[in-house]
Amino acid sequence: MNTSSTITTRDGVEIYNKDWGPRAGQPVILSHGWPLSSDSWESAAFFLANNGFRVITHDRRGHGRSSQPWDGNDMDHYADDLAQLIEALDLKNIILAGFSTGGGEVARYVGRYGTKRIAKLGLISAVPPLMLKTADNPDGLPLEVFDGIRAGQLKDRGQLYLDIASGPFYNYNRAGAKPSQGIIQAWYAQGMQGGFKNTYDSIKAFSETDFRDDLKKFDKPTLVIHGDDDQIVPIKAAGIASANIV
Repeated sequence: MNTSSTITTRDGVEIYNKDWGPRAGQPVILSHGWPLSSDSWESAAFFLANNGFRVITHDRRGHGRSSQPWDGNDMDHYADDLAQLIEALDLKNIILAGFSTGGGEVARYVGRYGTKRIAKLGLISAVPPLMLKTADNPDGLPLEVFDGIRAGQLKDRGQLYLDIASGPFYNYNRAGAKPSQGIIQAWYAQGMQGGFKNTYDSIKAFSETDFRDDLKKFDKPTLVIHGDDDQIVPIKAAGIASANIV
C-alpha cells in the first residue's frame, strides 16, 4: 500500500510523510538533510519499497510540505516529531537512518527515546558528533563557516542554495565532474519549499548541537557511511568520530 499523509504533533505542527511499500515489510525510516525534504530520498525509497521494505520518509518541521512553526526549530523538537511519527504509525523493528542533518535527528531520537523500537541504525554523511569547532572538538568547522551560511541566506537564499547544489554538495566543483542541472534544480526546489526562518534556525541546530552523549546510547548495529571528500560535513570530525564513539 502506498500512501501519503500528515500527522499532527503535540504542539500542533503537521508533519508530512510518505509511506511506501508493503505494510508487512520491515520499516525503514529515512531522515533527510538540510534544507531538503523527503523527496531527496525518493530514489532510495523507491528501490527499498520495491524490494519488500516499508519505507517512511517525512518532511522535517519547517521543511517541504510540513508546517512552518516560528519556534521549535531545533534537534530536540525534530527528535520528538520523529518519535510521534513512529508512535502514530506504531512502527517496530525499524531500520532508522539519517543523512546529514537527518543523522543528527536520528542521534537525538536515540538519546531521548532509546532503541526499543529500533533494529538497526545508519548515519550517512551525518553531522554528529559535533560540527562546530570547540576547545574539545578541534576537528570541527569554525563558527565563521556557519555564520557565512546564515549571511548568505539573509542576503539571497535562492542564490545560496543554487551555489551549494551546483558546487560543494555534489562535488560538482571538482575536476572532471559533470553537473546535472536536473539534480541541481531539484535540490534548489526542495530547499526553497522550506520556511525561511525554519531553514535559517536549522543551521544552528545542525552545526552547534552536541550529539556525543546521544551516540553513546547507540546499542544496535550501526552503519556509518561517509565520503572522504565530503565538502559539507568533514569526515574526520563527523563519520570517523561518530564511528569511534559508537
